[in-house]
Amino acid sequence: MKEIILIKNGELALKGLNRRSFEETLARNIQRAAAPYGGVKVWRSQSTMFVTPLEGTDIEDAVEAISKVFGIAALSRAAEVPKSMEAILPAVCEYLNDELNDAKTFKVNAKRADKKFPLKSPEICAETGEYILERFPHLSVDVHDPDLVVTVEIRDTSAYIHRQPIRGAGGLPVGTGGRACVMISGGIDSPVASWMMAKRGLELSAVNFASPPYTSLRAEEKVVDLLGKVSEWAGEIRLHIVPFTEIQEAIRDYCPEDMLTVIMRRYMIKIAQIIARKDGALALVSGESVGQVASQTLRALECTDAAADMPILRPVIGMDKEEIVTIARKIGTFDISILPFEDCCTVFTPKHPKTRPVLAKIIEAEKALEAEEINIEAMIEKAVKDTRLTVITTEK
Repeated sequence: MKEIILIKNGELALKGLNRRSFEETLARNIQRAAAPYGGVKVWRSQSTMFVTPLEGTDIEDAVEAISKVFGIAALSRAAEVPKSMEAILPAVCEYLNDELNDAKTFKVNAKRADKKFPLKSPEICAETGEYILERFPHLSVDVHDPDLVVTVEIRDTSAYIHRQPIRGAGGLPVGTGGRACVMISGGIDSPVASWMMAKRGLELSAVNFASPPYTSLRAEEKVVDLLGKVSEWAGEIRLHIVPFTEIQEAIRDYCPEDMLTVIMRRYMIKIAQIIARKDGALALVSGESVGQVASQTLRALECTDAAADMPILRPVIGMDKEEIVTIARKIGTFDISILPFEDCCTVFTPKHPKTRPVLAKIIEAEKALEAEEINIEAMIEKAVKDTRLTVITTEK
């Protein structure tokens, strides 16, 4: 019996004249996700995408991977059979044998997209239900809250039999919204922010700031592991690892202690947007949430934003920690994020950071830093030049 995967689109149905380009991107993303498990062929008909596994494909793993592809509202494993009740009825009992044996109650749901089919939907339901009851006498019908919903779809060329659909990832296909560059740390928030922007169709690059010997190689590996989890949903991510020690030490040595965090963030933004533009990104992404720490008050965010000349997207800006943690657990990053490896954002943290910094004072401190013989601009150029690129992907 031939088994395929039926894909139900979500927001794509609202895209009007642009819908086809969104669907083409979604089809490519589905093929990319399934490729490590043998590959699939994707085609479209009647507002549904049909995914046919290639010979040797592990359909269990392929379905799991495809369920993480943004742009899919729901998906179902389905048996494809000839479009006649003589073929449909025995196929229902064969394909759903285990589920029918395990259930106590069921109902049949029929969808007749081909209006030329001789039986109408209620008749298909009645005939299928009667056939099931004859062969599984322990079952009873419950149309309100059944253990199992048996769906029979009649389409142009074939009939399809499936159980309850699996919920998809939602959102928009990655690659339909341009590219953004995530300022990624080893914490809980920035991987969640990455995932949320990928869900809105953005391809991702990432920038991580490393400060050896204050940060370890294990901290860098932690970031790679975090983005590995995000890439299961977002596809390939280009990670740029920036050496930041020299700049961070200069900020520590020559700037007022209570301004260290905000000034550090401003230089990170200056460097990140240079790298972002080289990578074709149109915006930065940050995991900041209003009021969560001293550097994320409105006054502090005003000061950091003033260092940027491209948009900074902050998808978790209005979320509390519990909401962010819930998503982190869902996408598999939480347990990695809480591993005890320092990142550069926690290096040289002042005891009493300013929660209401004044932009003019911050700029004044930066000018004093730039007036020193250390040549901070040359340090920035060197950091950008010495940045290392790691391409993160889920491909085997």
